[in-house]
Amino acid sequence: MLVARHMVTPIELEFSVASYLRGRRIDSVLARHLRNHTPFRVQRLVRAGLVQLDRQVVDLKTRVYPGQRVRVRVVEPPDKLLTATALPVEILYEDEWLTVVNKPPGQMTHPAAEPRADTLINALQWHLDHQETPRGLLRPGIVHRLDRDTSGVIVTTKHHLAHRNLSIQFQQREVTKTYLALVEGRIRNHTGVIVRDIGHVDDPESILMSAETNARDARSARTDYRVIERFDDSTWLEASPQTGRLHQIRVHLAHIGHPVLGDPFYGPCGQIRQDKQGRPLVPVGTCLAEPSLTRQALHASRLECRHPIDERPMQFEAPLPEDLAQAVGIAKRGCSDRIDSPG
Repeated sequence: MLVARHMVTPIELEFSVASYLRGRRIDSVLARHLRNHTPFRVQRLVRAGLVQLDRQVVDLKTRVYPGQRVRVRVVEPPDKLLTATALPVEILYEDEWLTVVNKPPGQMTHPAAEPRADTLINALQWHLDHQETPRGLLRPGIVHRLDRDTSGVIVTTKHHLAHRNLSIQFQQREVTKTYLALVEGRIRNHTGVIVRDIGHVDDPESILMSAETNARDARSARTDYRVIERFDDSTWLEASPQTGRLHQIRVHLAHIGHPVLGDPFYGPCGQIRQDKQGRPLVPVGTCLAEPSLTRQALHASRLECRHPIDERPMQFEAPLPEDLAQAVGIAKRGCSDRIDSPG
């Protein structure tokens, strides 16, 4: 873990070389620790003689090996800082490696290509800046994402090794994600498995996804689901994606004829609900007419993984947000059929 000896100026940092960085150049290793510094600024620190390896000054040709100690005097502030924005962040868990949050509906995970500062990562940068001095020593790492209007658990990292190890867990499908969804119609089976390739819709200008046979660059996808409760014209269920395709749960549930209520894009059986200008093409779920729900009824309720450093099993849960709880309550007011056994 990074150790900082805080001074007025400069700041002195010291850390051990991680095993996966064996044989890397010193500036490449430093860039993983000084994530808010550009490569140019990192290399300038080395050229200025401000970096030591096992107490010996190094140059840019130096390569490092596991267990060696790196010491660097940071004499310039970060130069690629994220905008830190004072937005509320609901912390579910935090330690020196991780910050786990409950993302609210309506918030983007990160700015992407848009020049904006109201995303989750901007709020997390503010949160981290108030844990460390100087500002920008830590940078939030995004390992996975949720759609803007999907609420729930997101795990972020504070350190390059935690980021790498957790990313490997996601890539190897060792992370269990569980979502809650209110969908259109009454699903007959108590449990089910949706196995259907997902790719881009057959329109090169669209970013939407499709499970239809004409989908472009389709890849295998699987979603398991379990019915929790059936209502007059909707179903409350638990969905677990076994793969990580974009919009997977929304696309799969729509494909079997039960779109997520309030989904503005994915209608039943492959229908797309809006054109490029956002004009409606087919009706959206009835719950959208209720004032309690103005977004897709999807919530990332639980995530299970191993701690990226000490390997202990961890489980994080995000409480149901008020708007979705109210939508479920509205659905219950009719004649409902609670599921006590598979049917």
